[in-house]
Amino acid sequence: MLKTVRSTVNVDQITGVLPVVNGGTGVTTSTGTGNVVLSAAPTLSGDVALSTGNLVLSTSGKGIDFSATPGTGTSELLADYEEGTWTPNDQSGAALGISTINATYTRIGRQVTARTQIEYPATVDVSQAKIGGLPFTVSKTTVGSSISGAAAAVIPNLIDGTTFMFIRSTGDTTVTNAQLSLVNIFITATYFV
Repeated sequence: MLKTVRSTVNVDQITGVLPVVNGGTGVTTSTGTGNVVLSAAPTLSGDVALSTGNLVLSTSGKGIDFSATPGTGTSELLADYEEGTWTPNDQSGAALGISTINATYTRIGRQVTARTQIEYPATVDVSQAKIGGLPFTVSKTTVGSSISGAAAAVIPNLIDGTTFMFIRSTGDTTVTNAQLSLVNIFITATYFV
């Protein structure tokens, strides 16, 4: 039996393991009116506030379930959030030494937004411009993407099942490495995994 002199027990005061007795499945605490406050699979009412620490999901594929407000989709589980960096590289076959600045990404659920600034070297190579190294494999059509800084209007064209993008004109024509020679471009590409 757990006894305390005070009316409140702080989490940092509890050490070891609280025992489960009489064939129970978890630790339960009663408010005295029959309401279970904590159990092996607690149901909480009201807001939950964490004053320190994080809410940690220790099993892959688990997350925040929004099925209490059902929609018509196939899933209402937000199971991933991640921020990080990625390493853009030339995939055109020309072995260009492109320089990158601030190549970052944010993943929320299945949606990824990758951003970077790329400095193209001086080149006369006429291979189609192609940037690889995306942080996750593209599995659905691009949601939205943009490139700024190039002399002509260009966009990244992401291909399903790959980790690269072709650089295309807004008129959907090929853009070559030579057309990007000595150009700084800023890429934002949003896609699904």
